[in-house]
Amino acid sequence: MSILDKYITEPKIAYFSMEIGLMDEIPTYSGGLGVLAGDTVKSAADLNLPFVPVTLISRKGYFYQEIDVQGHQIERPAVWDPEKMLKKTSVKVTLMMEGRDVVIQSWVYIVQSPRGSSVPVIYLDTDLPENHPDDRTLTDHLYGGGDDYRLKQEAILGIGGVRMLRKLGFRIKKYHMNEGHAAFLTLELLHKFKKDIEAVWDESQIWDTEAVKDLCVFTTHTPVEAGHDKFSYELYNKVFGDYFPEKILKRLAGDSKINMTLLGFNLSKYVNGVAKKHGEVSQSMFPGYIINAITNGVHSYTWTCDSMKKVFDKYLLGWANEPEIFVRVGAIPDEELWAAHMEAKKKLIYYVNSLSDAGMDPDTLTIGFARRATAYKRADLLFTDIKRLEKIGKGKIQIIYAGKAHPKDTVGKQLIEKIFAYKQELKGKIKIAFIQNYNMEVALKLASGVDIWLNTPLRPLEASGTSGMKAAHNGVMNFSVLDGWWIEGHIEGFTGWSIGPAPTEIRPDNNMNKIDAEDLYHKLGDIIIPLYYNDRKTWVRMMQNAIGKNAYYFNSHRMMRRYVTEAYIR
Repeated sequence: MSILDKYITEPKIAYFSMEIGLMDEIPTYSGGLGVLAGDTVKSAADLNLPFVPVTLISRKGYFYQEIDVQGHQIERPAVWDPEKMLKKTSVKVTLMMEGRDVVIQSWVYIVQSPRGSSVPVIYLDTDLPENHPDDRTLTDHLYGGGDDYRLKQEAILGIGGVRMLRKLGFRIKKYHMNEGHAAFLTLELLHKFKKDIEAVWDESQIWDTEAVKDLCVFTTHTPVEAGHDKFSYELYNKVFGDYFPEKILKRLAGDSKINMTLLGFNLSKYVNGVAKKHGEVSQSMFPGYIINAITNGVHSYTWTCDSMKKVFDKYLLGWANEPEIFVRVGAIPDEELWAAHMEAKKKLIYYVNSLSDAGMDPDTLTIGFARRATAYKRADLLFTDIKRLEKIGKGKIQIIYAGKAHPKDTVGKQLIEKIFAYKQELKGKIKIAFIQNYNMEVALKLASGVDIWLNTPLRPLEASGTSGMKAAHNGVMNFSVLDGWWIEGHIEGFTGWSIGPAPTEIRPDNNMNKIDAEDLYHKLGDIIIPLYYNDRKTWVRMMQNAIGKNAYYFNSHRMMRRYVTEAYIR
């Protein structure tokens, strides 16, 4: 009997994502996109949806981050053993690339919901003895190598993934592409839905695009032009040969280069961004397409710390599978909510002090900033005027940073080095720590243990953001630029605080640094610090609002119900 037998009895929604972050022990994710995909899968299991995710095995992970005393990032392979976590199937498929067959093996991990339902995740692997040595490494590194490596990875995910699902016995009623990495699956579907050449006048009519569109859903996650993968037709022809006619592909993916987002848009009936604002920004980037918006959410049970879980279990029975119950957060006595927060905070402070010489104190207002280290996230905005920051925060605040820079992102790496320099400059005045190797375990400690979650992206480049949603699940208020999800979650002085002006931009304005920093300093010094130290009752009320207004809505159960009703059953 196969591990998949019980999953192939009814048609499924196939969810294709280059990365899926279920747990740190399966390090097949780099950050927000992958962790969101993992939360999507967990909610699908909890809600008993007919779901089958497909991803790459990424045997060497993304990378393990080490940081030296100067703040230089050192990348180590995050090697893991699939045999300890996954079950290998006997099923293999082949995909021809560069004139030779590449054999793809499938592995399975079963995501079990506490409610008894489950979802199988299919991992694709080319590290097989029958493959050419170069092909064996194609599923090693998440987002590794150059264009050649990336194109082949995306072919394995999209084309290989469709072939694997068929061979495993799955019947698929919708194909959901989580970003453009999987868009080649549309070409494989076009091959399946070819019309009889005798029945059409024009060769281009052989390809039944409408049949494929009816099957496909596409979610775009990035308002940054560089985030949309593009490949040259020269490279495509070298890798694919005559797999799919170039002149037809040019109509679907662009004349000059293969734009994977355009390919997905043109062959999907439903396309969406991941927040209302992101939908608008994407519409301006891709005029002529209807781009809907389903705002992201996080998996409530995964992203709530133990001390908060105990309080929720006591007063909000059923919250984990019905996060809308968070609206009743007022049932929790103030002192118990505060005690649960302080338990999480003390655990975080102990953890930070065990890894650094920061000497942090649980009674000091603690600010958390943890996300990918890249220029538009502006991790250094807080240090725009270091003398003013010192005057505002000396002895009153402490700051915890974390985040990885992509190995090729030189500016991102320099940001980490700058934070280390500021840490040194402010030594003895403001305590600062940087936690290396940001992962899911560290994320939960940080998002639940700080008092304030700081987010400073350059508008409108934050598609959604999900770390602030995790903070809200733990009663931690957001202090953030109005971008992504925070435009929808923000009520000034009620669920948290904004930084900078209203979100009117469709294009980024690099002159906003001074304006945003001014507002950040004003609110931190004149509103947030006095409130924390002088008015505990109002502070706890805001914690309740973060849970009752934000966690209540910005969760992946609500998100998945919307995908079902708006995208999957259309």
